[in-house]
Amino acid sequence: MTAQVTFVGCGDAFGSGGRFNTCFVVDAPGVRYAIDFGATSLVALKQAGIEHNSIDAIVLTHIHADHCAGVPSMLLDAMLGARRQTPLVIAGPPDTENRMMEVMEVLMPGSGVMEPRFDLTYVDMQLMKPNQVTEHLTVTPYPAYHTAETNPTSIRCEAGGKVVSYTGDSAWTKHIPKISKDADLFICESYFYEKPIRFHMNYPDVLEHWDEFQAKRTILTHFSSEMLAMADRVPEECAHDGLVVEI
Repeated sequence: MTAQVTFVGCGDAFGSGGRFNTCFVVDAPGVRYAIDFGATSLVALKQAGIEHNSIDAIVLTHIHADHCAGVPSMLLDAMLGARRQTPLVIAGPPDTENRMMEVMEVLMPGSGVMEPRFDLTYVDMQLMKPNQVTEHLTVTPYPAYHTAETNPTSIRCEAGGKVVSYTGDSAWTKHIPKISKDADLFICESYFYEKPIRFHMNYPDVLEHWDEFQAKRTILTHFSSEMLAMADRVPEECAHDGLVVEI
């Protein structure tokens, strides 16, 4: 059995290189899920030819706009335009449901009066434990070292016998080898090429810890302009918007 991963968006928070915010769509046996859903994700999905109604679950790593702020627009379209009929699960770190309700009201004031005609379930995932997000998708989140107010996590997603893991936004932590080990695909942040940036993995961190990842395949993501300028020069595999990989 194989799975397919589409890098719908792999950019940073500031549109470096004209890239979309983070959104990875995974097609695994029995389930289609998205890892993160940044502010530009609805546009990015349309460019990729992926209907958001076809996504069974969205797994959020943390509550920053470039990783979660596309959800309100998607939900409104699911209710008003796309007229979704199938269930949707939104899973994330502790307090995700409350935080996303706040984001929804800030970005779409008054939208709270609307009730979806499809089953919408929020799952506040427990850290360092397998969480059954859907029948076919299990997610184990670990603490990440990022802005504390975002409830940051790194995640290991398992579906159909395939593991896709992602650092999220995080400086190096002792937990990263736990999500990356033996993963069919490990998506690793590499924000800057030389400049150290707090709360983020940068290319020197990738080189320092490469042997600890022990993943079957690693792809670097979330590039600043500085890292983008070096993307064709580094030997590691680098993401770009629209990249599709089979695992």
